[in-house]
Amino acid sequence: MSKTSMAAAPNTQTDFLPLEGTDYVEFYVGNAKQAAHFYKTAFGFQSLAYAGPETGVKDRASYAIRQNKLTFVLTTPLRAGNPIADHIYKHGDGVKVLALRVQDAAKAWEETTKRGGKSYMEPTRFNDEHGEVVLSGIHTYGETVHLFVERKNYTGAFMPGFKEWKTVYNPASTGLQYVDHCVGNVGWNQMNKWVSFYEEVLGFRNILSFDDNDISTEYSALMSKVMSNGNGFVKFPINEPAEGKKKSQVEEYLEYYDGEGCQHVALATNDIVETVTTLRDRGVEFLKVPSTYYDDLLDRVGHIDEDLEPLKELGILVDRDDEGYLLQIFTRPVEDRPTLFFEIIQRKGAKSFGKGNFKALFEAIEREQELRGNL
Repeated sequence: MSKTSMAAAPNTQTDFLPLEGTDYVEFYVGNAKQAAHFYKTAFGFQSLAYAGPETGVKDRASYAIRQNKLTFVLTTPLRAGNPIADHIYKHGDGVKVLALRVQDAAKAWEETTKRGGKSYMEPTRFNDEHGEVVLSGIHTYGETVHLFVERKNYTGAFMPGFKEWKTVYNPASTGLQYVDHCVGNVGWNQMNKWVSFYEEVLGFRNILSFDDNDISTEYSALMSKVMSNGNGFVKFPINEPAEGKKKSQVEEYLEYYDGEGCQHVALATNDIVETVTTLRDRGVEFLKVPSTYYDDLLDRVGHIDEDLEPLKELGILVDRDDEGYLLQIFTRPVEDRPTLFFEIIQRKGAKSFGKGNFKALFEAIEREQELRGNL
């Protein structure tokens, strides 16, 4: 997905890995052609670029789609017996690559691998008539990887190996803007290991922590720590299960995804009521909280600019921190496996992640788990 911002370049003396934001998120999927149609129709993305046999890429087909500063790549294997096909067989459709925009992909790789990062791709130059893109990458939790993308010398639609993909059918945007954060689910007692990884290998810092007293219901619990890079453009909360009476949502994810992975991608909007109304009308399904959540909402969060009735009708949650408030809502899983979902978020000053909504949200998730027989 495209970069969150392009503020002044961070001070590289204090930040050995200056990131310009999320470049794109790549999903490995069983049928990329149909997945691209879904994200265009339901979420308002538009056609951007295509790679496949016609462009010299023999083992896969990839469709890049874009909405404002948000870019998804949907990739499917063309034959069995390769890492992409194996990934989908094991995990179902899911996030493979969280690509991060950098000025110098070679330096990003050197800095992270010398600090203990396991190399996924050594710095590699890709060229075509539009210039050059340099990619490098490291492994993170599960089979997820971070690619470092240097595209300052490139003017093409997406990157070499892709050609511009033009289609007659390009539905209107739903107002989604950029990646706010991406959440990873890791195994029992693995959260602190990955927190240390992001601190030591990527120079991130832990800006928020939630324990099972913060994130728990009658039945299940989890722990979470939010990792942010130096300029705040890239945030990765990391969840692990905690002991509860029944199976937590993180345990369910780990079971169905068959390992650690990206649980959800939070997409920012400037008008959540309009965005969620449009998404709902296009068939996107959202988790709903009981209407009683709204009975004392304004007592909990104070004045908000929005009318309460549309929020109540749509099921949008509100939370406040010291710097403002935020509005958020979560889709139901977008795959048949109860794994990947999306968050839609609008920040009105708040820098936090909706701690006050956790109980209501998790009870909504548990109602879904119970329907699946997995609580």
